[in-house]
Amino acid sequence: MKKFGDRKDARKLSKKEMTGMAYINCDLKKKRAYREVFMNMPMDVTEMIKYVNKINSSKKDIHITYFHVFCTAIAKTIYNYPNLNIFSMNGNFYMRNDVILSFVAKKDFTDEAKEVMQMLKVKDDDNIFTLSKRISGGVKKARTDGGSDSGGDDLVNAVGHMPKLLRRPIVGIFKFLDRHDLLPTSLTSEILYYSSVILSNIGTLNSKRGIYHDLTDFGTNSILATMGKVYKQEIITDDGKKEIRDFCDFGLTLDEGIGDGYYFIKAVNFLEYLLKNPKLLEGPANEKIEVK
Repeated sequence: MKKFGDRKDARKLSKKEMTGMAYINCDLKKKRAYREVFMNMPMDVTEMIKYVNKINSSKKDIHITYFHVFCTAIAKTIYNYPNLNIFSMNGNFYMRNDVILSFVAKKDFTDEAKEVMQMLKVKDDDNIFTLSKRISGGVKKARTDGGSDSGGDDLVNAVGHMPKLLRRPIVGIFKFLDRHDLLPTSLTSEILYYSSVILSNIGTLNSKRGIYHDLTDFGTNSILATMGKVYKQEIITDDGKKEIRDFCDFGLTLDEGIGDGYYFIKAVNFLEYLLKNPKLLEGPANEKIEVK
């Protein structure tokens, strides 16, 4: 039940649920972009690739991709580290009611093709198979719906093409409405800046590295995550032998106002654990997992 001070999509956290340093940090660095922490993490994805190949070769009615695994692993990480689903606004902290993933899909693989925002609310019982179908279905719909955009895309395009003297005051009004939770759900549910994490698979653009992307002061998004292209790398095993393994660079940008470095590192290590043990993604998204 919504209480006084809550937002439409999130519960206001009490002072006891956040540290005093968290509030001071947001006072000292009022803009979310001032508080961002970036990590570029090369992760061993050899077992993930084996898993994807095995599923796609053994199940004719299912096709999963590396990006599907990445999305599911991120969702499961947020369920196990719920503070990643916190955001700050107007000097307060809020816990989202849902885990929401977002990404941008091109309607065609050309430079001129339009980009469409995709929002995916993760259900408690979702897993790698259900999420892969929903992601694929959303992308397919965006590419075959005759070229129509969502309400969020239409609004962004309309405002973005206005003359500067009109555009800037309108953007200012939207930012004011955003801070005070006055924007309608019909709009915020289609804008990726209102998601738990914005995801991007830049490996499809042949980029090896997970890139840095800054956070924005519009909306409630506190995390951006990118995955690069899979590549081979020689490593030295614990017994001193050389071995060629598959790696992928993941770029993560986080708002340090919602947690400390220790919490973030634990969450990243958990994400890496899931990618090394992808069969765990077949369980429900809200399943609590103990790293062994």
